[in-house]
Amino acid sequence: MGKYVLIESRAPFDGPDSEQFYELAEGLAKRGNETTLFLIQNGVLPTRKRSRYNGMLSRLVESRVRVIANRFSLRERAIRSPLEAIIQADVDTLVDFILEPGTKTIWH
Repeated sequence: MGKYVLIESRAPFDGPDSEQFYELAEGLAKRGNETTLFLIQNGVLPTRKRSRYNGMLSRLVESRVRVIANRFSLRERAIRSPLEAIIQADVDTLVDFILEPGTKTIWH
């Protein structure tokens, strides 16, 4: 079992790449890997309530993907209350995850 941190900085509205990145996170978690999806910059946009991507983010959480949204990115985009299942954290939390021994990091 491995540890993965996937960093999403793009909004899925930009193209299909983000949805494929979500699918990668889900697949890694379903294979028993400890998987974190860290949303930063425009990657936090799908956390808005009533976003068409809410279901996809909820499915990731149900698949045991830890979904974290960067607090600064949320504030900058006026997202005051993202989906309940989304954890809010600062970049120092991301750095802690990345520096854990054996962690593989992928930035999109």
